[in-house]
Amino acid sequence: MRRLLSESRLVTLTGVGGVGKTRLALRAAAETHRAFRDGVWFVDLGGVTDPDLVVHTVLEQLGVHDDTVRPHRTVLVEHLRDRQMLMVLDNCEHVVAATAGLVDALLRSAPGLRMLATSRERLGVDGEHLWQVAPLPQDPALALFAERAAAVEPGFALTEENHDKVSQICALLGGIPLAVELAAVRLRVLTLDHLLSRLDDTFRVLAEGKRGGDPRHQTLQAAVDWSFHLCTRSEQILWARASVFSGTFDLEAAERVCSGDSVEQRDVVRSLSGLVDKSVVVAEQHPSGTRFRLLEPLRQYGLELLRGAGREQVMRERHRDHFIEWAERREKEWFGPAQPQIFALTRLEHANLRSALDFCFDHDGEDGVHLASTLWFYWAGCGMLGEGRHWLDRALESSAPGPLRAKALWVNGYVATLQGDLTASTRMLKECYEYAVESGDGPALAYSTHRLACTHLVGDDLDLADEGFAKAMSLYRGQGTVNSHTMLAGIELAISATFQHDFATAERLCVEAKAVGEEHGELWAQAYAIYVLALCAWISGDFVRADRLGRECLRIKRSFHDLLGIVLAIEVLAWIAASQGNAARAATLLGATNEIWQSVGYPMFGSRYFGAPHGECESAAILALGEQEFRAMFRKGMDLELEDAIALAIGEELIPAPRPTFEPPTPLTRREQQVADLIAGGMSNKEIAAKLVIARRTAEGHVERILQKLGFTSRAQIATWVTERRN
Repeated sequence: MRRLLSESRLVTLTGVGGVGKTRLALRAAAETHRAFRDGVWFVDLGGVTDPDLVVHTVLEQLGVHDDTVRPHRTVLVEHLRDRQMLMVLDNCEHVVAATAGLVDALLRSAPGLRMLATSRERLGVDGEHLWQVAPLPQDPALALFAERAAAVEPGFALTEENHDKVSQICALLGGIPLAVELAAVRLRVLTLDHLLSRLDDTFRVLAEGKRGGDPRHQTLQAAVDWSFHLCTRSEQILWARASVFSGTFDLEAAERVCSGDSVEQRDVVRSLSGLVDKSVVVAEQHPSGTRFRLLEPLRQYGLELLRGAGREQVMRERHRDHFIEWAERREKEWFGPAQPQIFALTRLEHANLRSALDFCFDHDGEDGVHLASTLWFYWAGCGMLGEGRHWLDRALESSAPGPLRAKALWVNGYVATLQGDLTASTRMLKECYEYAVESGDGPALAYSTHRLACTHLVGDDLDLADEGFAKAMSLYRGQGTVNSHTMLAGIELAISATFQHDFATAERLCVEAKAVGEEHGELWAQAYAIYVLALCAWISGDFVRADRLGRECLRIKRSFHDLLGIVLAIEVLAWIAASQGNAARAATLLGATNEIWQSVGYPMFGSRYFGAPHGECESAAILALGEQEFRAMFRKGMDLELEDAIALAIGEELIPAPRPTFEPPTPLTRREQQVADLIAGGMSNKEIAAKLVIARRTAEGHVERILQKLGFTSRAQIATWVTERRN
């Protein structure tokens, strides 16, 4: 803040209520007061309800009295014209227009005046330097909690045993200092466990608040109430309605979910912008565009408003409907060129999809079954197998026989197969198959036949697998179905052919699948075809082609975070490395796959055909390196982060963390170096003091110490020294 005040005549601190804007402003003012000949003056506008009284309030708190008929602004300008001072204007948001007009006039008329404002939205004055006071990061929040807790509960300290609980509390409170302080005070009557369990209802727990000080800041409820009442009616409605979102949301979602009942879609963007300006909503930039979020305490406040108005159920239904429709669109678009973007968007909406699924299963199981099944591409295609199983298992608990359950059965069976859970997958897929035969459900019959064939493939029954894949492909063709699943049926049949050393058939099937993928711009399934071609090339002894194809597969799978595809590609690259005599690379890659398999499921599906090359690769590497060296390289691979493992496998150079820019050692402190740079720029002591917002006497002291440290006798020598260092 001191640096900003030396660079700009107006600095505005923005941020949510309770985040510490006033405290920071007071601290900055206290530490810079010596730089201002006429002192620092604090003006609290919090109690001003009439904008016309802003100037009058400033005059009062500056101790300026004028009972003439002259305009108050004129009086204030004349008083400040020749003064060198810092004015702190606190709590400007509710009178922002009047404050902005006054600040602009004062800065134009009083060149020695600098101003520091706190507001939940910008003043909008020329030359304004905005500084958003963010909630506390985790470590400072923990320290604040511990300090305040120790004040009310002597002997309290952060320990290994309570660290995680305090971390969760601080995270729930969004790092807002006021909220953290109020929560810590509750340790007078609550244990840490009770406090954590009750923070789902943050404001009820913190309702008691503090005594003393401004009533608006006595409780978090009061601080947020203050923000709420400063919003326009449309902004208040949007605040409450947007509280049904979890994590971040985009403008389209806000317009679809929060409009209706007298709120037009076109009005949502204006209200949303107003909430961003008032620091109620945080705007974040993502590659896909701007996304918005409410800090958790503010989201809970909005939910309380909805509950109080009896509107929470309605808004959650709108939220559910939007994300069901959203998922349906993404499922259709998955078979096309937008696949990588769909993966990224689904990751961004993960929290909202979770919230929608939770609501569905609590209120309407059929919608939950539909949504969980529709998201198959995310669960199976984007490294979300475990969570997919969770929601799909829940779907099967609440569904009755019918098309919805049938889809949940084959999707969950597919996910379970990828995890290596063949018992569960076979049970679910057989139920789906039997239902399909009995009911005549053609799609369910095709998908269950296909996925049962997959269980036979990883279960090493290649004859049954071949029969099932062939039948599934025939069913797909008869129904006119072309999508990622139909591609995979041919690719998986090719894997079986590869295991049986029928490379001509495998190559033909993969080339056909690749052609379909290229025609439709589909990459995810196409990458598996490339994987099989790499497998064929490796078994055939064409190691160069195999390595190129394996890396190509891995590059594609990396863009989807498809852990299964990633680990299979790294596996085949390890096998190729061993065949090429690069045992160290093979051992390192095997170590990396060992870790990734733990995130996917059963290594190599427990399959003899998949597992045999893995074992042969390991044996070859041990033979070449020796047991001890092999274990060292294997552990090296295990220690790699996922991205580093991928980079190693692809052959990308691992880029080390950037080294700090080298600067010649100097005996000067940071502030003394600043002063030396200004001397080199030709500034006098008086100008340096004004520039750095320090007293002239302080600037002179810095110059004297610089001369002493450098062994110089003149300012010219300092300037020369600075210039030489720059060159």
